[in-house]
Amino acid sequence: MTHNSNRRNVILLSLTLGVVMLGFGMIMPIMPFYVESMGASASELGLLVAISPFIQLVASPLWGSVSDRRGRKPVLAIGLLGYGISMLLFGLATELWMLFAARGVGALLSAATMPTTMAYVGDSTAEEERGGGMGALGAAMGLGMVLGPALGGLLGSASLSTPFFLTAGVCLLTLVLVLLFLPESLPVEARRQTTVKVKPTAQIRDLWQALVGPLGVLLFMAFLVSFGLTNFQGIFGYYALKKFGYGTEEVGWILTVVGIVSALTQGALTGPLTKRWGETTVIKATLLASAITFGLLLTATNLVTVLITTALFTLPNALLRPAVISLTSRHAGDRQGAAMGLNNSFNSLGRVAGPIWAGFAFDWNYNLPYLSGAVVMFAGFLASLAWVSQERRQAGTARRRRAEDFHRAPQVHDPRSAHEERHK
Repeated sequence: MTHNSNRRNVILLSLTLGVVMLGFGMIMPIMPFYVESMGASASELGLLVAISPFIQLVASPLWGSVSDRRGRKPVLAIGLLGYGISMLLFGLATELWMLFAARGVGALLSAATMPTTMAYVGDSTAEEERGGGMGALGAAMGLGMVLGPALGGLLGSASLSTPFFLTAGVCLLTLVLVLLFLPESLPVEARRQTTVKVKPTAQIRDLWQALVGPLGVLLFMAFLVSFGLTNFQGIFGYYALKKFGYGTEEVGWILTVVGIVSALTQGALTGPLTKRWGETTVIKATLLASAITFGLLLTATNLVTVLITTALFTLPNALLRPAVISLTSRHAGDRQGAAMGLNNSFNSLGRVAGPIWAGFAFDWNYNLPYLSGAVVMFAGFLASLAWVSQERRQAGTARRRRAEDFHRAPQVHDPRSAHEERHK
């Protein structure tokens, strides 16, 4: 492929992921009000939100394997088609079970989008250009997450189903562009012919072994980050409706602030702060700050204070995730791929557990999801202190052993030194 065609392909792939994240962002402020209109409780909303990351946890590796055997383009098309159909079904749903069915189908098929897009960039770009390609994908996803909630909130104030129909239309239009203009990146001769079987029981066993291994505390922190954020986001619409009487428009603007603060923090602060203070210090500070700001969310009394406390909550959590990933990479040694895969798996587990817990906790008391979130993040802070202490003890033990080995080693005498000593 020529440089211009590669650039065009990256733009088209960025549009693809941007559309998916735009749709995800648009339905975030709508979903609580949509399910509430069908008589659903907060716990049912939590279960509905958790379906997608649970299915993707299992399905994403499977779709990645299928794309290795069948090519990237058809698998990417399946992901876009499935996502578009699921959004259309959401808009047409009249009962709660239809929402669960649409969410499950959409999650199963749209799980093909992310791994296949990343693999496409890996196929079609040189190593020195790959970072730029991945960066373009990340920027498009971030833009979709920033614009989506505001757009969804505005459209949803007129009709709750409109954002779903708009997302479906844009997604299917993107599918047409992919089918017409995106070439296949994986030639037939480069495709794998073996069949890879995904065994959920084996995945669960591997996750447990990793949790009790040397990276266990860092993987637990990856779980905490996503648990905390989804504990907040998954139930926020219900919380805003119950406590403040807000509608989709206000919730959309609040979640837009979350996207903007997160993007600016990760783009401008993560690198300088981790370089200046190190990942360990950043993780400890942000876990403590996350616990405090979780509690601050409960002190808001109007839209201005809600926006301020939400921004304060988002700031440390936006710093926490990349710091955890970076420190995990440092401790992974030559097992970078496996470590990053485990990090993503525990991140997905947090996205499953967070909204489920938040939904059931909300039905008990609408302040409980944020109170429990503060407790969980503080527990993570204590775990980080224990981990740092353990690391220091292990480093000290290693230094003492090296010193003892040095002193026990046989000393080699220089004959010239012995001769000089005799003639003094």
